[in-house]
Order: sequence, then structure tokens, then C-alpha cells
Amino acid sequence: MLVKTKGIVFRQTPYGDTSVIVNIFTEQFGLQSYIVNGVRTHSKKSKAALFQPLTLLELVVYHKENGNIMRIKEVKCFYPYSTLTREVSKSTIALFLNEVLNKAVKEQSHASEIYTFIAEALMALDQQSKPENFHLHFLIGLSRHLGFAPNHTREVLGAHWLDEPEEKLLGQFLLLDYHATLPISHSQRKSLLTCLLRFYQTHIDGFGEIKSLPVLQEVLN
Repeated sequence: MLVKTKGIVFRQTPYGDTSVIVNIFTEQFGLQSYIVNGVRTHSKKSKAALFQPLTLLELVVYHKENGNIMRIKEVKCFYPYSTLTREVSKSTIALFLNEVLNKAVKEQSHASEIYTFIAEALMALDQQSKPENFHLHFLIGLSRHLGFAPNHTREVLGAHWLDEPEEKLLGQFLLLDYHATLPISHSQRKSLLTCLLRFYQTHIDGFGEIKSLPVLQEVLN
């Protein structure tokens, strides 16, 4: 059946000579795979751009319950980014967030809530003037939607420790949103990120290492 839904591109994989398999987290159905034919050609560059990671889409899709790979009838971008793809700090944060999402978001339940959180976060990142701490807020917010939200710093730290100022900062991050401005050094930001990624590794099987982490830390240094 044909269904209208919004979605966020998580990744695309080349298929054949000119097609791609696109993994999209949809508002209605959660994570779905679609085959898109003929996009890897010179004549359809604009269409190919629609399937870049983290693009926000409005879709009309052919949906079948328990279907494996489905098709898209209509697609358009409903929020073209103005700064996220042009500013190095934001594009690097987006690369990191995309890798986290591909590792962490598998749930089909509460799809609408998870979709809304991610879409609103990406638009907020696009609009922020100082995004250096955005990824920390995002990791904490995403954990709430994935069912393992920390209520206290010790839940994040587990058997590990931070010095007192850093643990106090972590406690503030647990309470504040994207728009909060906190004085934080590069070393403190790095320590908090290490703790949060370890927290994700504890709760998500196969989460593993984040390959984009060194680039993120270098850019935000």
C-alpha cells in the first residue's frame, strides 16, 4: 500500500551500476530499507543528493508489513540545511551523530517519538551558532528515547571516575538542553564524551568504537 511518511536518511549502499539501497528511519515504521534505481548517473545528481546521510525527507512509499527492501514513489527534502553541510564543525558533528545513529537506533517501537527527537535535533544543530557541545546533549537526549536514560552521574560513570569539576559538569549536562551555554574546556569535553560513549557501549550490544571520533576531537580542539 502507498503511505505518506517523513524520514531521516541513515545510510546508503551502492547496488548494481546505478542504484542504491537507502536505510531511512521513518516516522511511521522506524528503520526501513528502500531500493532507488538510477540515481548514480550524471543526469540525476539532484535526486542522488536527496539520499545523503541525515537528509530530512517527505516520502510516499510502497509499504508492506514484514517487507525486506521496498520502493519509494515520491520523495522531497522538507528542510534543506543552511549551515550544517557548509560549516566544518557542524558537518563533523553530523558525521559523528550519523555513525552513532547507525549503531544505536534499531527500535521499531516508538518510531514517531524517536524520529521527532532526531529531526528536531538536526534542525537545532543547523541553526546553532555555537555547536561545540551539541553532541554531548544529543547523546544524553537520545538515550532517553532508547530506554536507558541516566538520572544521575553515577549511572553514566559506572565503575569509572571523573574529577569533581568534570562530574559536576556532567550533572549539568543531564539537566540542560541544546541551548544551554556551559564553560567547558576541550579536555573536559573529551572526558565527558568518553564517559557517554562508554555508557552507550554498556547498554547497546555491538556498539563498539566510533571511527569518526578522532576527527571530531581534532576539529573541536
